[in-house]
Amino acid sequence: MSTDRPTGAEHITWDLTDLYATDEDALRALEKASGRAGEFADAHRGKLADVGAAAFADLLKTYAGIQDAAGRAYTYAYLAWSTNTASPATGKLLQAVKEEYTALSTKLLFFELEWVDLDDERADEYLQLAETRDIADHYLRMLRLNKPHVLSEPEERILVEKGLTGRSAWNRYFDETMGAMRFTLHGEQLTQQQVLARLHEKDRSLRRDAAEAFSEGLRENERTLTFIFNTLLSDKSTDDRLRGFTSWIQSRNLANEVDGKDVEALINTVTGSYDVVGRFYRLKKDLLGIDEMTEYDRYAPVSEADSHWTWDRARDIVTRSYAEFSPEIGRIVERFFDEKWIDAALGDAKRGGAFSHGAVPSAHPYILLNYTGQVRDVQTLAHELGHGVHQYLSRGQGIFHADTPLTTAETASVFGEMLVFQNMLAAETDPMNRLSMLMGKIDDTMATVFRQVTMNRFENRIHTLRREEGELDAEQFCSAWMETQEAMFQGSVTLGENYRHWWSYIPHFLHTPGYVYAYAFGELLVLALYRRYLDAPDAFVREYTSLLSAGGSDWPHVLVGRLGIDLRDPAFWQSGIDAINDLVQEAETLAASHKKS
Repeated sequence: MSTDRPTGAEHITWDLTDLYATDEDALRALEKASGRAGEFADAHRGKLADVGAAAFADLLKTYAGIQDAAGRAYTYAYLAWSTNTASPATGKLLQAVKEEYTALSTKLLFFELEWVDLDDERADEYLQLAETRDIADHYLRMLRLNKPHVLSEPEERILVEKGLTGRSAWNRYFDETMGAMRFTLHGEQLTQQQVLARLHEKDRSLRRDAAEAFSEGLRENERTLTFIFNTLLSDKSTDDRLRGFTSWIQSRNLANEVDGKDVEALINTVTGSYDVVGRFYRLKKDLLGIDEMTEYDRYAPVSEADSHWTWDRARDIVTRSYAEFSPEIGRIVERFFDEKWIDAALGDAKRGGAFSHGAVPSAHPYILLNYTGQVRDVQTLAHELGHGVHQYLSRGQGIFHADTPLTTAETASVFGEMLVFQNMLAAETDPMNRLSMLMGKIDDTMATVFRQVTMNRFENRIHTLRREEGELDAEQFCSAWMETQEAMFQGSVTLGENYRHWWSYIPHFLHTPGYVYAYAFGELLVLALYRRYLDAPDAFVREYTSLLSAGGSDWPHVLVGRLGIDLRDPAFWQSGIDAINDLVQEAETLAASHKKS
């Protein structure tokens, strides 16, 4: 490990015994759930059309219980592995759970397939029962919308079973490859998380060397990473062809419960506003006092202020910010700290990045961080706790509606960031430090909105190329990356040769193709929500809490519409861009005032 300053997070680890006391307990529970799945299949396969509405509601509850039990075991194994990806023991556990989970899933396949195959009259009859509507109405209706893309049961069974040694295995290989990678910086061997943290340092030579070290590590693994990307791009193409999807993004839009035209409107609005990005980075170049803005200058702080945040200090401002917004939500946030639902310590073999895992309704969420004590780590903590609160509140919807589509999944996380940022800004009295904080916030916004859309453009390019031209070489990936990234900066940032390889470490491209536009979706939505909060705080808090508690029980545009926001209005996206433009103008004004003084 590196000699980073202590943060107090070195011993902040989660307690997985809320799920299971031991690995063996998790495996036994999953085997028991698999047995129940077999009994369920034996009792109901081929009979769904004739059971009647009341019996259907009962078997739906049984089905939900099996899914919850299986998901609980899977969560335990994945979380155990994510903090020690190099351990043979956690790897073996995860694989054993995946194999048993796959076997269980194949036993239950018939349920969704028979439901989709019911005639409309019988399906409507089953949905008339309030007991069914309360726990699964939207879920069941969404399944029927997927009917054109559903295969026969034997075909679906093959895809599920082969997926274990296909997409799932390649994604695990990517994760373990990145987890094992070390980057040599000034004679020290750093993890991905540690070397990328150096890009936020004030020392420009350190940032440059960190970028070079990171690039060199990616270059050394270029052959492996290129092959993984090609394999998973081809797998996605095959899956889309078999299921009758006409474009690489169609399945993601359906899962996100948004119309492709609305996504196109979002992307076109963002790409048509790249001039805002150019203005921001030209301002940042002036504030940094450098002749040329490069890729390793993008996240540089613009003031010399000490930006070190201990874990306790971060906890204090984050919990206070949430509690001031809503005492109810504040109490939920406190539980994450008090009851050890967070793992924040750095680890040599720990998965990089951060996430909040919703687990299952019978349990509670868990948050993984790699806390280094920087300002952005405080924002990451706020972000993941937003997810955690959302997941905690939506548990009441049950297994079918607890999860939300990606488009609204980022709402609570980004809103939480905004709450914490405003408190951090209010506590700062030095004008230059306030400007630095504002610039840092805009940095994050640029990354969340504009950079994510450029990554969507990169994804679009590589999926299209892979389908039209076959296997791609590393240079084709690099060229597609540079062309889509350079478009955003409008000449304000010079991207060097090292940056050509930075497509290869981003897991979303592989784990969840098409994911990234959801970040922009969520950020622009939150900018609109935050304005409504400022206009009518008390009423908004009630409506917002109801939105989070609703989980995925209805269409995103319906749930958000209850707060007075029309996601289907193209002008909505422009209003979000206008809010970002206002932030840039505020920074320009503060910078001009500082220059005069």
